[in-house]
Parts: sequence; structure tokens; C-alpha cells
Amino acid sequence: MKTIAMPPALALAFFASPLAAQEETTNMNPPLVVSPALEQATEEELLGRVWQGPELSARDRSLATIAALIARNQSAGLARYVERALDSGVTPAEISETIYHLAYYAGWQNAMEASDVTAMVFAQRGIGQDDMPPASPEELLPLNEQAEAGRAQMVQRLYGEISQGTVDDTTNLLFRNLWLRPALAPRDRSLVTMSALVAAGHSGQIGFHLSKAMDNGLTKDEASALLHHLAFYAGWPNIFSAMPVAGEVFEARAQD
Repeated sequence: MKTIAMPPALALAFFASPLAAQEETTNMNPPLVVSPALEQATEEELLGRVWQGPELSARDRSLATIAALIARNQSAGLARYVERALDSGVTPAEISETIYHLAYYAGWQNAMEASDVTAMVFAQRGIGQDDMPPASPEELLPLNEQAEAGRAQMVQRLYGEISQGTVDDTTNLLFRNLWLRPALAPRDRSLVTMSALVAAGHSGQIGFHLSKAMDNGLTKDEASALLHHLAFYAGWPNIFSAMPVAGEVFEARAQD
């Protein structure tokens, strides 16, 4: 049976499989549709209905989906969504900064693999090094010293005797640096953080970060739509684990 090498862009196409990424057989014309129901639902329900929902912009949906795929280490499907993000108004610098941000929230290797895939898309679109944010920006966004002091004291009290190094880097690398980098707006950082946490099933961290997201400008309706959107990328069980926590945050903020 004769085989031909699949071009990189096709290998990273929407929902591509690892096997298809290695080679394409020429004896299937047209290609076999393994799950017609999945194909139909993808076109009609996911792309045709959910992605068109007005509660959350296509830009936000793109960022959320990229974050979910990185958190779940699903790099085979990432290229299509990086392209969709660029077409929806997300800048290359914002995508770059999202990947760096998620190194801390989804794991270093997941971010490194996402970086490799994204580099291929950027190269195809003529996006170069000058379009990337600097490693060390000249100025950081202003810090809410009072809020940060309260957070740091709580974390120190709860976890200082367990892992002081983690506590120190949470302050120094995350909340006094990462969250203040100007290449990604605070609301967008919260959006991708929330998406990664939900996609990875980290419901214990969702309450703090959802509240922070709403402080940063994410509305209740947008947060609700985000959960609905992520159900398709993280699976229904992860969303039903996240919803009780989200409900507590919504209720607490309504009483403030």
C-alpha cells in the first residue's frame, strides 16, 4: 500500500489524530467518517450554534478553547484554534502571553508543546519575533497592594510549613510578576486561567479565580456562557464539578 506524507498544516488540522499526523493512506477516497454523529454535531451544534452564541465573543471563545486544549495537553487540535483566534482578533502577542501564563497553571511541558505547534501557525502567517512580547517588559501593570497582601498572608498561613518554596514563587513569580505583565489584559488572564482550571478538573481552585475574573471585568453572563462553551472541550463531568463552585461565587457576589 502506497503512502504519502501529510503536510504539517493538515496534520495539525481540526481534531486530527496522532496516526493521521504520521501518514495519509491513499486508498480512502473520500476519507472514512468514523463517527458521522460526531461530525454532524461538530458542524451543527458546536461550530454552528455554540460558537455563534452572543453571550461570549468569538475572541473570548478562542482564548478559552486554546487554554482548555493546553490544559488537557491536546496539542494535535491546537493549530486550528490558534488560526481561529487570530481570525477573531486575538493578537500574536496575546497568544504568546497566554501560553506563558498557562505554563504556571497547566504545567510547563504542556506550554512548551503548545509553543511548538503555535510556532508553525505563526510561521505560515508570516508572524515573526518582533510580534512577540518581551521576556521582561519595561513596566508592569499596577498592583493592588492591599489585596495582594491579604492573599499572601492567607497562603503563607495555610501552606508555609508545607512548601515555602511554592508559597514564595506564588508571590514572586505569579502575583507580583505574571499577573502584571501588560501583554495580556487582566480579564483575559482570568479567562484563560478559569478555562484551564475547569478543563483540568481543578474545581478547588475555581472559586478564587472566578471571583478574581469578575473583579477583572468578566460578567456573570459571560462566566455562565464560558462554562457552557467549555463543556464541549472539557466534557460534561468537569463542568458539573465546576458549577456548584461557580454558583457559590455568584450567590456571594449578589449579596455584596
